[in-house]
Amino acid sequence: MRDEDTRYEAVSSRDARFDGEFFFAVRTTGIYCRPSCPAVTPKRENVRFFPTAAAAQGHGFRACRRCRPDAVPGSAEWNVRADVVGRAVRMIGDGVVDREGVPGLAERLGYSARQVQRQLNAELGAGPVALARAQRSHTARVLLQTTGLPVTEIAFASGFASVRQFNDTIRQIYARTPSELRAEAGTKRAASAAAIPLRLAHRGPYAAREVFDLLAREATDRVEEVVGAPGARTYRRTLRLPHGSGIAAVDERSAGPWLEARIHPADLRDLTTAVQRLRRLFDLDADPYAVTERLSADPALAPLVAARPGLRSPGTAEPEEFAIRTLVGAEESARLVETYGKILDRPSGGLTHLFPEPQTLTDHPVAGPLAAALADGRVRLDPGADRDEAERALLAVPGVSPRTAALIRMRALGDPDVAPDGEPDAEPDGGPDSGPDAVAGAGDEAWRPWRSYAVRHLEAAGH
Repeated sequence: MRDEDTRYEAVSSRDARFDGEFFFAVRTTGIYCRPSCPAVTPKRENVRFFPTAAAAQGHGFRACRRCRPDAVPGSAEWNVRADVVGRAVRMIGDGVVDREGVPGLAERLGYSARQVQRQLNAELGAGPVALARAQRSHTARVLLQTTGLPVTEIAFASGFASVRQFNDTIRQIYARTPSELRAEAGTKRAASAAAIPLRLAHRGPYAAREVFDLLAREATDRVEEVVGAPGARTYRRTLRLPHGSGIAAVDERSAGPWLEARIHPADLRDLTTAVQRLRRLFDLDADPYAVTERLSADPALAPLVAARPGLRSPGTAEPEEFAIRTLVGAEESARLVETYGKILDRPSGGLTHLFPEPQTLTDHPVAGPLAAALADGRVRLDPGADRDEAERALLAVPGVSPRTAALIRMRALGDPDVAPDGEPDAEPDGGPDSGPDAVAGAGDEAWRPWRSYAVRHLEAAGH
């Protein structure tokens, strides 16, 4: 969709497949939209295209009130790309710029701040500050329209440096004041510790049953739980966030192209990070159309893909936790939680603990070497980690086999193009699901760059 005439065709046909892949703005109205916006299609000569919402905002366009372009799924391109731009986008989404500024982002990427700025501007039409600003604005709108929290608290919780900056940005992007945004939604929720309701948008069909089946099989007691009957289940888990803990719940049943969720962070500054972690866990920024097109070309996979449209390759909300659980297995993971896990100040249902941090497990006979490598930074699994470097570092850790490293790369690093080889290392009692034995050796080049999805299709079909 890099050709502008092709993009205009997508806009004219209101093609939702490209929501989040690009944005269009109308010169005569000063508004930018998602491709599927239901408004009247503008004349071609009045349309401009942008790779990101931040780029459109940077050129003075404000968000459409009708299609809410700031709420679309992210571009699947960043899940595929492992270069500095893709890594930077994932880190900005995780809130690194808000917490550490551009210098912190650049240091994590191993580039100078000027180099990062130049590369992001060249490809996305916006630098790291503008991309973070667009994300803050979306978080602020959600809080304004779903909670009764004071505007001052929302400003700082969203990552803005001052209330004035917050007010100016909201007026520029939404053409309304914060109070007007709140009044429009009719928000009456009290300013309490209630969980924040959210709709986590996804692109195209979503095979929720298979995702929730996987999460139910993997769930570690006290840290995770799946409650309810199939078709109407809720996945709940604890989260270790930069400023404190949190609890998140996501529903299987949905009435639209989204998953209903509730997030209760101890510190509202962690809302954006918590949302991004759930998006990675549920693989909500995937492009099922691209996956289907590629995998359906394989005669062996085509019927499997047709049987489960929108099948996802789930990631994880806590990469370091997943790595350790994959290594030690389900039973030992439960013991680690009971022995070393931190008890929540306010337990919620069956959720009572946070999974232990790596530094508390360095003396464990099995998890110790990996925990030590995670604790001292020899192995990095954060959203901006270089996947190749992370896999090499994992393989250097005693006890980590190629199979384990591949699973961690697939799930903890969200790599869509991994085909694990060999036998599962985790105990066969409900630990992190590594896929069936029949996928051993799966690595057909024709499946690239979606081999992780091919593995999931084979697994779902029982091969």
